[in-house]
Amino acid sequence: MSEHKMNLRDLKIDKSWSIFLDRDGVINVKRDNDYVKTVEEFIFLEGAQKAIQYLNSVFGRMLLVTNQQGVGKGIMSHDDLKLVHNFMESELENYNSIFDQLYYCPALAAEKSPSRKPNIGMALQAKQDFPEIDFEKSILVGDSITDIEMGRRAGMKTVFIHSASENPENADWVVKSLADFSVLLENC
Repeated sequence: MSEHKMNLRDLKIDKSWSIFLDRDGVINVKRDNDYVKTVEEFIFLEGAQKAIQYLNSVFGRMLLVTNQQGVGKGIMSHDDLKLVHNFMESELENYNSIFDQLYYCPALAAEKSPSRKPNIGMALQAKQDFPEIDFEKSILVGDSITDIEMGRRAGMKTVFIHSASENPENADWVVKSLADFSVLLENC
């Protein structure tokens, strides 16, 4: 089921657009009350690789924006996270898909870091790295209220991957998975 608050077709998405993806719960299985600390714990959600392949063909920039406070808590290291991300990227290469850049914030929620979602620090860093990014021609896909809030604060369109516990009224679209969003986009 998807909820539409505006028509995707009306956006006229092309290579001048950018897409920002959250990781846990969007690309890979989210571990309840835990973190993806190893390659073995990183499990792609069904259809995620094909969805990313399609999105890669549509959008000019594809960026990952993920809070990773497991690093800040000392549960995992920056190197552990790098191994997980290297694995994800190598798997996506099998689908001729790449992220232009991966951004993560290791800060604890209590630190109120400007880079930690819902703040827009990672989006601003992406715009600094890729000046052609226009937030009004960007879509953020996430599975938490903080993801949607980051997209809203930056002026992006937002896609909420629905879970039973949360359903933000301020998301532009609500879908069950990244795969469902790619189908919605493909069919518009």
